[in-house]
Amino acid sequence: MEIALFILIAAVIFVVKALNVVPQQHAWVVERLGKFHVVLAPGLNIVVPFIDRIAYRHMLKEVPLDVPSQICITRDNTQLQVDGVLYFQVTDPRLASYGSSDYLSAITQLAQTTLRSAIGKMELDKTFEERDDINRTVVAALDEAAASWGVKVLRYEIKDLVPPKEILLAMQAQITAEREKRALIAASEGRKQEQINIATGEREAFIQRSEGEKQAVINAAQGEAAAIAAVATATALAIQQVALAIQSPGGMEAVNLKVAEKYVEAFGNVAKQGNTLILPGNMADMGTMVAAAMSIVKTQK
Repeated sequence: MEIALFILIAAVIFVVKALNVVPQQHAWVVERLGKFHVVLAPGLNIVVPFIDRIAYRHMLKEVPLDVPSQICITRDNTQLQVDGVLYFQVTDPRLASYGSSDYLSAITQLAQTTLRSAIGKMELDKTFEERDDINRTVVAALDEAAASWGVKVLRYEIKDLVPPKEILLAMQAQITAEREKRALIAASEGRKQEQINIATGEREAFIQRSEGEKQAVINAAQGEAAAIAAVATATALAIQQVALAIQSPGGMEAVNLKVAEKYVEAFGNVAKQGNTLILPGNMADMGTMVAAAMSIVKTQK
């Protein structure tokens, strides 16, 4: 009875050790008698107990690896404290197990070395501007070396670039001066544009005024011309009417009468201008004119 129980327990232990369930996105490396045998895929797998041994367990997911902070010296001899994060993935479980004693440490050390080399080729200002180029340089160097370790380096990102406090203060002062410079330039450009706008406005206003004055002169000239033309037309019509009246019967006598009246009226107006009475030199002419006028009037009656 005890032997049967012992055999049952041994069988259960054998079955438990023989059956292995590998999770998804994992790979287990099996060694048989100390030598690589097989890589177990996800799912149920059977191994020989006491002969086969699961030596390594690898996760095939993308893994972030924190790269410790370090001091790097730029091309212009400025110290920078740099840290970053590395993303990798195990692509070959066998090489990951036997290609390196510790591929995590190897990747970290190589990332730091490559980063120091890349930053040492750049000046301080360029390190801030070309972070993407630095990241690509680190990834290219790591991916080439990590291929023999069964690891694929996907990307590297710099988290922080921290210069010394003195450099930070100098950079802040430079940024402040640059902003003040841009503000002054913007203000001067604004004043310049304001003066240009004022000059343009005054020029356009002067042009408009001159155009208005020109049009006013033209309109006045046209008005005077129209008035002169109207007066000339009226005068011509009046002369025409007078000519027709003269040519009619009794027209000449009426003209002589009108002339005599004007003659007498003119002398009367001259006499009213002062205390001195002005008479014509030949009084007979005046009498003749008056007589002629009276005879015309009698005739008309």
